[in-house]
Amino acid sequence: MRVLITTAVAAEADAVATGLLRTLAPVRAPDLPGYVLKRAAYLGPPPGSRPGSISLGGVSAADILAAGVGPAAAAAGTATALAIATAEDRPYGLVISAGIGGGFPSAAPVGSIVVADAIVTADLGAETSDGFLPVDELGFGRTTHLPPEKLSRTIAEALGAAYAPVLTVSTVTGTAERAATLTARHPRAAAEAMEGFGVAEAAAAHGVPVLEIRAISNPVGPRDRAAWQIGRALTQLAHAFRAAAPVLDAWEAQP
Repeated sequence: MRVLITTAVAAEADAVATGLLRTLAPVRAPDLPGYVLKRAAYLGPPPGSRPGSISLGGVSAADILAAGVGPAAAAAGTATALAIATAEDRPYGLVISAGIGGGFPSAAPVGSIVVADAIVTADLGAETSDGFLPVDELGFGRTTHLPPEKLSRTIAEALGAAYAPVLTVSTVTGTAERAATLTARHPRAAAEAMEGFGVAEAAAAHGVPVLEIRAISNPVGPRDRAAWQIGRALTQLAHAFRAAAPVLDAWEAQP
């Protein structure tokens, strides 16, 4: 199975590749103009594999794509990679949105991991005199994508992660008032980030299942950039993918 892992920035892609251990050199793929892919192989090798093979476990090398910040860039990069892979008859079997994000403190403190049981766009809709209306209530599109339950739940358990909705926002929360508004609308949400829903929309358009994994760098609430723990979150992201790789192998090996 080929896996596409979409991050926003190169530092996140590097952390994912480090977690997958057998990291190969970054390559600028000539068939994916404007993007740099980082390839990393899974834990292995499986019984009977050829020495030196990069097909480890049940999963071949993963493509890790830093597509840019925000849902639009994430959707464009993911869709481009999926379309080219399909056209070349090398389709991906799974897409993962990965990176750091903000955590709602009661559910996901700084340094923890969140695996999405739902990928939700939190600010796509319209403001009305009666409050915010999400895009699905306006009769356009959808607001939620659901990852494969068994796979996502098993990964959350393997990581010791919170298993809850992850919100996608176009503007990062920076006030207590905004945090309270999001909590009221999405009481189960554990994290917010800026790319998951865009990645999920692209994956859905190609009929590919999607996951979202986030390492928490800061609390959702008043903006205090100096208190963000980005280095710690990136280290946790690497650990998360190290723990997730055997689960992905086992999932692919199931009949």
